[in-house]
Amino acid sequence: MTKQDISELFDIYRDLHAHPELSFAETRTAGIVAARLRGLGYAVTEGVGQTGVVGVLDRGVGSTVLLRADMDALPVREDTGLDYASVATATNDAGIEVPVMHACGHDVHITAMLGAAAELAADPTWSGRLLLVFQPAEEQGAGAQAMVDDHLFERFGTPDVVLGQHVAPLPAGTLGLRSGPAFAASDALRVTLFGRGGHGSRPETTVDPIVLAAAVILRLQTIVSREIAGTETAVLTVGAVHAGSAPNIIPDSAELLINIRTFDREVRATILSAITRIVRGEAQTAGTEREPEIETLHAFPLVSNDPAATERVRAAFTADLPDLVLVDPGVVTGSEDIGILATAAGAPCMYWVLGGADPQLFAGLSRSAEIMARVAQQPSNHSSKFAPKIEATLPLGIRTLVSAAGAWLKP
Repeated sequence: MTKQDISELFDIYRDLHAHPELSFAETRTAGIVAARLRGLGYAVTEGVGQTGVVGVLDRGVGSTVLLRADMDALPVREDTGLDYASVATATNDAGIEVPVMHACGHDVHITAMLGAAAELAADPTWSGRLLLVFQPAEEQGAGAQAMVDDHLFERFGTPDVVLGQHVAPLPAGTLGLRSGPAFAASDALRVTLFGRGGHGSRPETTVDPIVLAAAVILRLQTIVSREIAGTETAVLTVGAVHAGSAPNIIPDSAELLINIRTFDREVRATILSAITRIVRGEAQTAGTEREPEIETLHAFPLVSNDPAATERVRAAFTADLPDLVLVDPGVVTGSEDIGILATAAGAPCMYWVLGGADPQLFAGLSRSAEIMARVAQQPSNHSSKFAPKIEATLPLGIRTLVSAAGAWLKP
């Protein structure tokens, strides 16, 4: 890849970062992706799973490799200080205007895959079939399923392997590679608690849903600490509480948004059952006249890296990228819906972590504990200050995708 090529990709990255789009609204982004792929000679289909893009390059007999990048951004107000920082806003599903930022690095994923698309298109030494899947709505946990439901594999072929990467605040030049369970399963719930509203000066005539919500929130915190074995990994977070409109009005209802992360099916079932038990029990204790409602917003599976695919990718990285530092990041309690693609295809999955932090911040550190402590000090994914060091991150993000794909496509 020439200096001009990489310079163009840096420009694309900065443009995508400055113009983020929310889940299932990635129309501008999809247009940029589609135009770029067509210019490289890919057969391109837009609108897969609403706003997804699929690029296909068919070189005849051989393996079918699926590379995946997610495209959506988050409702976060950017505070990075970058000269290309987002000032975009959008209307969310609730009709509320919100700031929008690429706070999870999906702009890195898109640009790296466009760079890999160019390198693979220019390389005559491989054979097989390359599927580039630019997926919408990962942040809602809905985009992969939307593409599957839109007959992704019936239309474009079933892959022999599903590959991808996610940028994180490891030092640039470092990859996190792990066999087996890698990214947690995720469930998101909306709980609506119904009380009886009234005047704030006469609470005895009401059933206060805000007090009920507080009791539920506190009780939920005991699920992981008191009902899940200490040898298991699980996270339960109440991420939003919505209730009330004025200081002297007790509302009729309160809403909680809950997220859980798990690595074990039985642990997941225990937590979901406990949430239902606690919500209904606290509502009954409060004397509510209407049963609470519990709605599933998303549920997507654990990402488990296939052992054989992991070793194949590791061998390719070791051979092709000798300066690369490989680490085991441990299980990541963040979640990803790429596993839906692999499960639907019946194909092995390999999903690695791409270091994106300024490597100078890690100068002089050699012990793993020291490095991970410094990682914990960096702005994390979903932070308003999350800003990968793109000059150091993007070239490696391109090379890793090319190398991993080549492990199946090259003789």
